[in-house]
Amino acid sequence: MATNALSSALTLYGARTLTLEQAATQAGVSEAEFVRQLERRGIEVTEAERSAAFESDHTARAD
Repeated sequence: MATNALSSALTLYGARTLTLEQAATQAGVSEAEFVRQLERRGIEVTEAERSAAFESDHTARAD
């Protein structure tokens, strides 16, 4: 995981400059992994965003 890309994406998401999807893409990780990184750092994630991220993660793995 690219530390600078992740750090930048976390900052921009925290400021609500990027959506969760945009920030995860910028960081080069799945939305579910990005949510885990946000939660580790105490950055607020709405329940709707969290659910959607983990739903899409499970759907992607079902293939």
